[in-house]
Amino acid sequence: MEVDPIRDVKKIAEIKKFLRARGERDEVLFVMGINTALRIGDLLSLTIGDVMDKRGEISRVINLKEQKTGKLKRFPVNESIQKTLSPYLLRRSTSNMLEPLFLSQKGGTLSRWQAWRILRAAGEFVGLRNVGTHSLRKTFGYHVYKKSGGDIGLVQKLLNHSASSVTLRYIGIDREMMDNIYLELNL
Repeated sequence: MEVDPIRDVKKIAEIKKFLRARGERDEVLFVMGINTALRIGDLLSLTIGDVMDKRGEISRVINLKEQKTGKLKRFPVNESIQKTLSPYLLRRSTSNMLEPLFLSQKGGTLSRWQAWRILRAAGEFVGLRNVGTHSLRKTFGYHVYKKSGGDIGLVQKLLNHSASSVTLRYIGIDREMMDNIYLELNL
């Protein structure tokens, strides 16, 4: 099933609130996903040691090797991630740096299917139908595109896409949307 980016920032806030009520882990999953553009496999493979330094503080920068491309990915940990991750890590209180960041209820790593169910339920709760794990990455791309004033090259580079046409389609910028820009401009 094709999923969409979450375009409305109010819906993003509603999803955060819904997930926070369900548990910090689910909110951290969502916040990290929409703020890093990590594919779900890379997101779920994060360990405590990937996000926390040896002093027990949240890392300022996360480095990982992407599973799909094998390329190194580096990104700073923004304020939104820090604010959500900090209380979650305090409650986890583990010294095992290899422990998965996202634990299932049985103690193993949260599965893709479990993550999909969490995000799907959150989307449905706020009235969105086409939300899934890949919506996180698409949401990141869409909002970077908007915030950058439409710099598709930047989004393409951040998402590691080979062509800008792929990136535009990926983040949900279609021909109708582009045509509407021309129609609404009227300088």
